[in-house]
Amino acid sequence: MEQLTGLDASFLYLDQKKAPMHIGSLCIYDPSTAPNGFVRFKDILKFVEERLPMAKTFRQKLARVPLGVDHPYWVEDDDFDLEFHVRHIALPEPGDWRQLCIQAARIFSRPLDMDRPLWEITVIEGLDNVEGVPKGSFAFVTKIHHAGIDGVSGVDIMNALHSITPEVTLPAEMPTWKPERRPTAPEMLLRGYVGALKNPFRWVDLIGRSVPGAARVVKGLIKKEFGMDALRKVPKTRLNQNISANRVFDGRTFPLADVKAIKDQMPGAKVNDVMLTVVGGALRKYLARHGEVHDDSLVALAPISVRSEGEANQMGNQVSGMSVQLGTHIADPRERFLAVYEGTQDSKALTNAMGARQISEVAKMAPALFTGLAARLYSEFGFANRMRPFFNTVVTNVPGPPIPIYSAGAKMVSFYGMLCLTDGLGLGHIVESYVGNIAVSFTACRKLMPDPEFYAECLEESFEELKEAMLGTAVAKKTGAKKSVAKKAGAKKVTARKAVSKKTPAKKSTAKKKVVTKKVASKKVAAKKAPAKKVAAKLDTAKAAETKKLKVAKSATEKTTAPKVETQPVVVAELPLGDNTPSTTPAKETKIA
Repeated sequence: MEQLTGLDASFLYLDQKKAPMHIGSLCIYDPSTAPNGFVRFKDILKFVEERLPMAKTFRQKLARVPLGVDHPYWVEDDDFDLEFHVRHIALPEPGDWRQLCIQAARIFSRPLDMDRPLWEITVIEGLDNVEGVPKGSFAFVTKIHHAGIDGVSGVDIMNALHSITPEVTLPAEMPTWKPERRPTAPEMLLRGYVGALKNPFRWVDLIGRSVPGAARVVKGLIKKEFGMDALRKVPKTRLNQNISANRVFDGRTFPLADVKAIKDQMPGAKVNDVMLTVVGGALRKYLARHGEVHDDSLVALAPISVRSEGEANQMGNQVSGMSVQLGTHIADPRERFLAVYEGTQDSKALTNAMGARQISEVAKMAPALFTGLAARLYSEFGFANRMRPFFNTVVTNVPGPPIPIYSAGAKMVSFYGMLCLTDGLGLGHIVESYVGNIAVSFTACRKLMPDPEFYAECLEESFEELKEAMLGTAVAKKTGAKKSVAKKAGAKKVTARKAVSKKTPAKKSTAKKKVVTKKVASKKVAAKKAPAKKVAAKLDTAKAAETKKLKVAKSATEKTTAPKVETQPVVVAELPLGDNTPSTTPAKETKIA
């Protein structure tokens, strides 16, 4: 028996009929790789049943504390029914991508049964006319409640449902399922009251551990170790209102090699910076079509996992987050890319100073009754329609395997993530990587985004424009052209962006270099002129970028007189594919690469 933390339980309290708090995925499979060249539904049922012991989530359901005085518990389901959780439907002809997206969105919009283990898999066959997918393929639409998993533990669920070879084999050592006694109502009440008595002391301890982080934030702002972009006000858009119960879903896939080539044009940048820039460009195009022009950049929440090695097999969420600027107020893709890169550096420095794990601990300590009441009041009184949002959208990364994986012998061709929404958050993105490709998929409220196909086109156009802007210059230099693409007549001058374009001679000076900017015209909207501070060249070389990074890390760890904390948080480092999932190296403080 395992109790939900305050953060896990908050997803239960936020759960509404119009806003179910589950996350999921759309996985597409080619059955021709199976031993018999095809896969039947009963083969899938058998495959899943054999792997149930590999993840706790499959067989555990909620046990709620009487009167709601404490957070619920996870207990084993004695009446588990596999065929309730694994279902089977077929697409009508012609079985194309748009039909698949519509069906996936309908399935995803339906709430889970809260009296059973909180997951479902719907098998969809009849994918006969999906571009790039073999005829006769099938798909999984998975749904798992966010109270039980985060992005990292969700990968464990994916591992349980897949093998690395077409041959269906089980691991040498399989966990054995053992039913456990369900706690009685008096036992849960007693635990709840004991926990309530301990909470004030936990808060005192948490505040004591948070003081050094607050001091580092103040000192960092005074010394300008990170910019103020991370603290900017967030504009309100048509996507930040109360949502309906209906969903739309779509996505696009891009070659990972192209994304890495773009990243390499900016020393120190990550794949994640590239994808944030793509999302920023797409949102700019989409909102301009609908007549929205914002002088300030839209802001995305980027979840950060703080799960340590010792917490690898635990259910629930070990996650924090940081806000990142998307550069939606900048028309030029190159300028937007640099703005996003600099903004993420500031956000990482700020989050490191505060302590990512400390932010997560605050959410875990939230009282059960207060959290549930606050969530209901926020929705009932329509605060999302009256207040500025804390962020405009979510962009989260899900690391996928670099090699092909199989389910019941069928090879997975591609997969896309699906994200829960809530009032004030009508659009969410998931970036997924798999075997040489990287995809951006999005889930949105149908009332707020009635044209998902257009937004998918915006994502595609935004990527192509960024690719042309960044790699076009690189090709010109490589072929010995006299002038780079950025210096052609009528183009915006970006020579001050040392990290992006070729360095130009300048007189020695200790003062910041002046920058020449030029307004860039757009069919829909004139771009806002980049502020001088953002346009100024901050990174002369890759070495300078690394030096700045080291200085921030040093100031956040060495220059403090606070006593050492006996906990062992984890270093949060970006994976090769750009995901903010953790390494398993113990450290004194959580750091974001």
